[in-house]
Amino acid sequence: MTLNAVVSAVTDRIIARSKDSRAAYLALIQSEGEGTIRRPNLGCANLAHAYAGTEEDRDAMKADRGMNIGIVTAYNDMLSAHAVYYRYPELMKVWAREVGATAQVAGGVPAMCDGVTQGYPGMELSLFSRDTIALSTAIALSHGTFEGAALLGICDKIVPGLLMGALRFGHLPMILIPGGPMPSGLPNKAKAAVREQFAEGKVGRDELLEAEIGAYHSKGTCTFYGTANTNQMMMEVMGLHMPGSAFVNPGTKLRQELTRAAVHRLAKIGARGDSYRPIGHCVDERSIVNAAVGLLATGGSTNHLLHVPAIARAAGVIIDWEDFDRLSAAVPLLARVYPNGSADVNGFEAAGGMAYVIRELLGAGLLHGDIMTVSGDSLAAYAEKPVIAGDALTWQPVGDSGDDTILRPAAAPFSADGGMRILAGNIGRACIKVSAVERDRWIVEAPARVFEDQLDVLEAFKAGTLEQDVVVVVRFQGPRANGMPELHKLTPALGVLQNRGFKVALVTDGRMSGASGKVPCAIHCSPEALLDGAIGRIRDGDMIRVDAVNGTLDALVDPAEWAAREPAPAPVAAEGMGRELFGLFRGNADEAEKGASAVLAGAGL
Repeated sequence: MTLNAVVSAVTDRIIARSKDSRAAYLALIQSEGEGTIRRPNLGCANLAHAYAGTEEDRDAMKADRGMNIGIVTAYNDMLSAHAVYYRYPELMKVWAREVGATAQVAGGVPAMCDGVTQGYPGMELSLFSRDTIALSTAIALSHGTFEGAALLGICDKIVPGLLMGALRFGHLPMILIPGGPMPSGLPNKAKAAVREQFAEGKVGRDELLEAEIGAYHSKGTCTFYGTANTNQMMMEVMGLHMPGSAFVNPGTKLRQELTRAAVHRLAKIGARGDSYRPIGHCVDERSIVNAAVGLLATGGSTNHLLHVPAIARAAGVIIDWEDFDRLSAAVPLLARVYPNGSADVNGFEAAGGMAYVIRELLGAGLLHGDIMTVSGDSLAAYAEKPVIAGDALTWQPVGDSGDDTILRPAAAPFSADGGMRILAGNIGRACIKVSAVERDRWIVEAPARVFEDQLDVLEAFKAGTLEQDVVVVVRFQGPRANGMPELHKLTPALGVLQNRGFKVALVTDGRMSGASGKVPCAIHCSPEALLDGAIGRIRDGDMIRVDAVNGTLDALVDPAEWAAREPAPAPVAAEGMGRELFGLFRGNADEAEKGASAVLAGAGL
């Protein structure tokens, strides 16, 4: 199938823009691969330290018989998605021995849960936890004792952070190993309804807690299609998982065999194997475009308009929001998964899952099929579903959609475009996701109510002062101001206002959740208020126009008056909950369109 003209043109645009940075990156990883900081060249005392904690594999390590795999794990048992990793290292060591390799836990990375910190001060550490994870990954791999790595991580900042760190060791082969989603509990739509009832005071805290526990009830990834599950989609279309690994439930035979296969495959794709495929070559301009296409085709998380550019930069690739905007016009929406539909990711998987999506996108010429993957030299393997046949893991062609309310073919999609748009106007540049927004709400023109704390928005809602057509503006929420927290706690209240018949929109220099849904939200507004962005000039009562049809975001204020306004004074930086420790990150983070990363900015990438 001929590559779609828009996908081809965007790819060429990225390649041209990235020419120098990508060349520098490839030179770096070639030098690292040829360097002396590797196991056969380490001193005896260095090796003794590395082997001291692993008696069972010490002789094999001394003999240097096969790959030594570094396991970088995000295990903790506070995150349901990561609690499943508890026994993985122990099992992976056994599976490594089956193919003459060894494995060691190289290090752990922090893994916080946005679902726990949502709406509280801890959320202001969330985005910068991605940079911390990148740094922790680099520390784990810095010992020079590994010929490959297994990356164990799933949720919001963990996968991007793992990749950002891992790509600076791009000469090593690496495979990302997921744990799978929890079985379905209370449907996400029912959970959202209870949240809105609570916001209106129609149910109490006990009823809300029961609903939440009914939805989030066991080990595994949350079942809505937010940032965590978008991460897993992305690893599939980039070819960094074993094919079909993303959405297989924990505790199943298939889940175990996919992890075993990942360890076996990793042992074969090292520099001394017969199929060397370092991660720095697997992640290139084409695989980054695949990630963007997958995001658009499935209605994925808006957080990836930060994460994809950051991951790309770590590999010397430069993608911007204009690239996403151009791709969105060409990529059809093939999936409806909550909050963009009623089904959860288990329903998505049962209907055909990623194998179906990849097959359809490849058939329509919307994905680069010739990328280097951890599985082979083509993405075609990812268009098949893994199954256990007898006692053996195998892959089979995917059939038609099992439910056309969840998955549709590229020839008959839910919509002709991907539902992500870039807005630009006198307020700045922002992103909006409209795949779950009713078409008659794509344009909202209403007076502004300006806030600098999301809790003040909720207080105004409870007091009844937002009972009108309104554009809620929440500023000083950017990376430099307070670490760019998600504002998902606003979703029920804004949804209630919209249900009551008001025209409602949100404009913010902060983030919205990967589960943002039916209310139009212009997010990641740049420049942010702390950097004298125009969002700081908005005053209560200004008419604001959020127009996702024409791609504009404007304050309808006389231009002379607008230009003469002084920006709002910045609030004092908050302390407590460890936020003061992240002042270095806040002070050096770059803008949202580049990924809002202090680590990458500090590295000059």
